[in-house]
Amino acid sequence: MSIELAPDPEVADLAERTAAFVRDAVIPAEEEHAGVTARAGDAVRARLQQAAKDAGVFAPHVSLEYGGLGLDMRARAVVFEEAGYSLFGPLALNCAAPDEGNMHLLEHVATREQKERYLRPLAAGAVRSCFAMTEPAPGAGSDPAALSTRAKRVPGGWRIDGRKWFITGADGAAYAICMARTSGDPGDRGGATMFLVDASDSRMKVIRHIETLDESLFGGHCEVVFDGCVVPDDAVLGEVDKGFAYAQVRLGPARMTHCMRWLGIARRAQDIAVARAADRRLFGSPLAALGMVQQMIADNEIDIAASRGLIRQACWELDQGRSAAQATAVAKTFTAEAVWRVVDRSVQMCGAPGVSGDVLLSRFLREVRPFRIYDGPSETHRWAIARRVVSRHLNGPSRSGA
Repeated sequence: MSIELAPDPEVADLAERTAAFVRDAVIPAEEEHAGVTARAGDAVRARLQQAAKDAGVFAPHVSLEYGGLGLDMRARAVVFEEAGYSLFGPLALNCAAPDEGNMHLLEHVATREQKERYLRPLAAGAVRSCFAMTEPAPGAGSDPAALSTRAKRVPGGWRIDGRKWFITGADGAAYAICMARTSGDPGDRGGATMFLVDASDSRMKVIRHIETLDESLFGGHCEVVFDGCVVPDDAVLGEVDKGFAYAQVRLGPARMTHCMRWLGIARRAQDIAVARAADRRLFGSPLAALGMVQQMIADNEIDIAASRGLIRQACWELDQGRSAAQATAVAKTFTAEAVWRVVDRSVQMCGAPGVSGDVLLSRFLREVRPFRIYDGPSETHRWAIARRVVSRHLNGPSRSGA
C-alpha cells in the first residue's frame, strides 16, 4: 500500500493560514516574553487563543463535534509543524502538551458525560489540564509499570494516595488525569486505572514548581501530591485496571505531535541561522559561502527532511489503525536528536548572537534538550526498537532460511 505524503489542498491551505497567523500574531508575543510562557500569563494565552479562533486555525486536532477542525494524524503533522514555528504557537492553537494529548485520550476513552464535563471546556480553551503519571524514583518513569500511586475502593468511590512529579501544566490546571495502581504491585504490567480528579479537591496539592531548562510549557513542571483524595466511581476514565492500555492510546500520538511541534522550532532556528549566514561577511566573503557553514546548513536540511519523513510515516500507520509502536519510537528518537542538532548548529552559525538574548536561539536550545528525555528517553526507545527487531528475526519466516 502506497503512502501519500503530500497534504490535501484544504490541509495545505490551513497550514499556510497557520503559518501566517504564527508569523503575524504569535511571534511578536513570543519575542516580547522571550519565549517563557510564565512571563506572558493567562491573559496572553486567552488573547492568542481568541485570535486563533478568529483566524479559523484553533484546535485543529479536535473533532468537529467538540469545536475543532477534525484533522487526522497526517494532516496534524503539516499544521502542527507550522504551529511549532513559535514556542507560543501550540499554546495559541490549543494544541500544546499536555492538553492536546489529553483531548485525544478523552475523545477515545471518556463517556459522553465525561466528554461534556472535561473535554468540551478543554477543547474550547476555557480550562487547562494535566496528566499525572510520572513519579519520583523508584516510581513510574521510563518504566510505567513501576507505578506506585495507589487507588483503593472506599464507599462510593476510590481513595488515591501518591506523589507525582514532572507533571506538566499542573499549576492552574482545572483537573488531572491521574494514573494510580488499583491492583498488583509496582513492577506488574497491569493493574493501573485512570481517574479524573478536579483541582478543586484540596487533597490534590501542587507542592512546587521543578526548576528545569525549559520554560515554554504553560503551567510548568510540578510536583503533585494526592493525599487521601477521594473521587466517585464516575471519575474512572475507561475501565478499572485498563490504564496502561489507555496510556498507549495517548502516548503514541502524543509523541508524534511533540515531534511535529519541535520540528517547527528546528525550521525556525535554521531560518534564523541562514539569514545570519547570508548577511554576515567574514574574511572577505559571506559567511554562507564558507564550506564549513555550508555543511552545517546542508546537514540541518537533511535532519529536518528526514525527521519530517519519519513523522509522516508513523502518522500514516496511526491513521491506518495500527499500533505504530516501532514507527513512533524510531521517529521520536531520531527527531528529538535531529532537532537538537539543528538548533545547536544554528547557534554555532550565529556565533555571539546565537548565545545571547538578542535572538531566541539560546532559548530554543534550552527548550529542545529535554525532549531527548521527555516521552521516553532515547535510550529506552532504542532498547525497545532493538528488542522488536530481534523478536521479528527470531519469530519471522526468515528464521528457517539462509
